Amino acid sequence: MASERLVGGQILARTLKVAGVKQAFALHGGHLEALLKGCVEEGIALIDFRHESAAGHAADAFARSTGELGVCIVTAGPGFTNAISAMANAKLDGSPVLFIVGAPPLRELETNPLQGGIDQIAIARPAVKWATSIPATERIADLTAMAIRKALTAPRGPVLLELPIDVLHMSVPADRATAPSGVTVRPHPAPAPDEARRLADMVLSAKRPVIIAGMEAANASTAAALRDLTAELPIPVFTKGQAAGVLPADHPSNGGTAGNLALLPMMGIEPPDLVILLGGKLGLLLGGRSGAIVPHSARLAQIHTDAGEIGRIRDVDLAIMADSTEAVRALTAALAGRWPQGLEAWRAQALAADGLFASAFPQAETGAGIHPFHAARAVAEAAGPDALYVFDGGEAASWGGAAARVNIPASVLSHGYLGCLGIGPGFAIGAQIAHPGRRVVHLTGDGALGFHIQEFDTMVRHHLPIVTVVLNNQVWGMSIHGQQIMFGGNYNVITKLEGTHYANIARAFGLHSERVDHFGDLAPALERAFACGGPAFIEVMTDAAVVHPVTEAMLGQVADGSNDVLIPYYENIPAS
Repeated sequence: MASERLVGGQILARTLKVAGVKQAFALHGGHLEALLKGCVEEGIALIDFRHESAAGHAADAFARSTGELGVCIVTAGPGFTNAISAMANAKLDGSPVLFIVGAPPLRELETNPLQGGIDQIAIARPAVKWATSIPATERIADLTAMAIRKALTAPRGPVLLELPIDVLHMSVPADRATAPSGVTVRPHPAPAPDEARRLADMVLSAKRPVIIAGMEAANASTAAALRDLTAELPIPVFTKGQAAGVLPADHPSNGGTAGNLALLPMMGIEPPDLVILLGGKLGLLLGGRSGAIVPHSARLAQIHTDAGEIGRIRDVDLAIMADSTEAVRALTAALAGRWPQGLEAWRAQALAADGLFASAFPQAETGAGIHPFHAARAVAEAAGPDALYVFDGGEAASWGGAAARVNIPASVLSHGYLGCLGIGPGFAIGAQIAHPGRRVVHLTGDGALGFHIQEFDTMVRHHLPIVTVVLNNQVWGMSIHGQQIMFGGNYNVITKLEGTHYANIARAFGLHSERVDHFGDLAPALERAFACGGPAFIEVMTDAAVVHPVTEAMLGQVADGSNDVLIPYYENIPAS
């Protein structure tokens, strides 16, 4: 009896199913027909987009918010190149996404074929953790399993599989196809016993210890471990972006964003003398080399699954290559209920900065529009602490991050080290698909909104109840404010965006849509948006003159009479 024959697309879809994949994000391309058919046959849901970059961002958000593999399927050539930004964004933030891209037939190599002529693997390799082209139909299962294993094991990150159309559409006898081995491998390395003891000793000898939770801590298991630890140890816990929610918003040890640590000296409070960086990287998002957030004088224990990240920028006093959950559990066990004298008093001091930011902006409305912080806070109050927030844009994302309070980790998705504007619509769609029962709020700026505004069509076609709020100040906010800080007055070059009525555009796509000019009208508009049951849009007209403090901080200062060169967003160049 002849062996059953399997088409390449069937093999790939079955491998994804074995790996637990139930959802993929895609944009149609003829190269992919065999796989798309296989996904339908295997019960893998497909959400289609209007731009490949948004599909990639959606897969990224799905991975960030669930901890599971995100899958993005795009076609060859321009489909692939359109998705490069999404790959790079996922790589810099350690998000496990499998990008599946089509390619022209192997047998037509170097014939100037349609959507060919470029080495997709060579282009992708710097932007992903691992990339390969599958050379034969019978190898699809084992190489796909390898890609999934690499994406989901430490350090996590995106991977790329290229499927030439002939490899994907050809069939092979089932008994010749390789097995998808190793798709469930998920090691969780724990600290060595001596490392746990040393970390406990550092805590017990400190007067002002803090924990800063980073990307690798933004998951339910680490959140549970931290809640167990802080039930016994009154240590303040601060977070980097996505890790917000590892402690509930009202938890007595929740210090809010890590940036609050930079405010302590301004309040006459001594900075931490021990920082435990839990699953986080050192870099821009922790103040770079300035020492403002992680003081130069503090001892540093860094816990990360990528040993190469430990010690970046500055020396560490204790390096632990381990899973964040296992590290917290080991610390809890090593402390055995002990904690340093005076820790509760220190916690109260350390948490004093949380809320100070809001007090700097007393007016909800100015003569030129609504204050963006008050707009963002109204959105957070309307959505609640159990919502899932996506923040896009320069200053808009910063206002949103300052306002949101969440109870669940991975509930604040925003920019990482790539600083990629335009992530918002894709992130919001991926988050809503991953969490259909939760409120998803996409808060963005008018500049960032323009990158992928066409994805409103995707939200409407798939009946996704995402509420998008644009803070429209009619300028590229961070850009024009930076220009005016650098060059003074009303200086601006290609940074104005006046005149577009985004609410009309959203309404034309089929969204419930409103424009709000006065702060008093915002809460009722948000209530109507959440009640409508489908995708909704609120355009909030904000004051373009308001500058977010992060913009000023990122530009730094040049002392009077100094010849140092002011560089936007980076360290100033010292005079030679």
